[in-house]
Amino acid sequence: MLRLQSVRKHYDTFDLDCSLEVKPGMITGFIGANGAGKSTTFKAILNLIRIDGGEITVFGKPHTQITAKDREMIGVVLSDSGFSGYLTVNDVAAVMRQMYPLFDRADFMERCRQFGIPEKKKIKEFSTGMRAKLKLIAAMSHGARLLVLDEPTSGLDVAAREELLALLQDYLEEQEERSVLISSHISGDLEKFCDDIYMISDGKTILHEETGVLLDEYGILKVDETQYHALDQTYFKWRRKESFGYSVLTDQRSFYLENYPDVVTEKSGIDDILLMAIKGERL
Repeated sequence: MLRLQSVRKHYDTFDLDCSLEVKPGMITGFIGANGAGKSTTFKAILNLIRIDGGEITVFGKPHTQITAKDREMIGVVLSDSGFSGYLTVNDVAAVMRQMYPLFDRADFMERCRQFGIPEKKKIKEFSTGMRAKLKLIAAMSHGARLLVLDEPTSGLDVAAREELLALLQDYLEEQEERSVLISSHISGDLEKFCDDIYMISDGKTILHEETGVLLDEYGILKVDETQYHALDQTYFKWRRKESFGYSVLTDQRSFYLENYPDVVTEKSGIDDILLMAIKGERL
């Protein structure tokens, strides 16, 4: 569905070198700290910036060669863009109808009503959450096969995020071949929603794993100097120096639970793994 192979982009203070793949029917999460390169990657995928090297394929074609009909099959939410503040929901519907032959106006308007988005009020008068809802609903309104979503739930409270993610899940289940690439700074959304996750740091892809494996098999060992040097280090991935010794990220938590029962071994979430990758030392 979507593939990036060693995609490079150079700026004066930043270099991107990213690889990832979104397979048909999959929901792929994309995480990293602010400034890690997520938005640059999304803009490269959408051909909004010119890349300096590597390859991007969308629907099996180089991203520079996709047709207008192909673009109609991509639904997009970008964190730093949206509809003009002077438009109303009715105006947005008219624009979408002109841009996308498969735009379903009735469904779009019904979803806007469902989420309390006023039809006649100008978007500049909307709350941050209402703007976020409108962008996501619009992205799902024209039968896209691939959704590219950069922080789509930003500004939403817990209840609204749950509603939108449920709506997105329903949308994907309508057709087996629909796929999603989604970034979010809210790790809980990705843990519950994504099939696999890529992690980016300083412009480089540093980790790719199935979400279930990340949550079930990864863990953090808390060890002093003596314990650290006595452990089998085969499955160490990152370490971080601490006042007591080291925190160590492993992708084989069960191995250390079984073989080193006296070592403190904690289950890790996505935030723990990201923090270790950012502030720790890769082994």
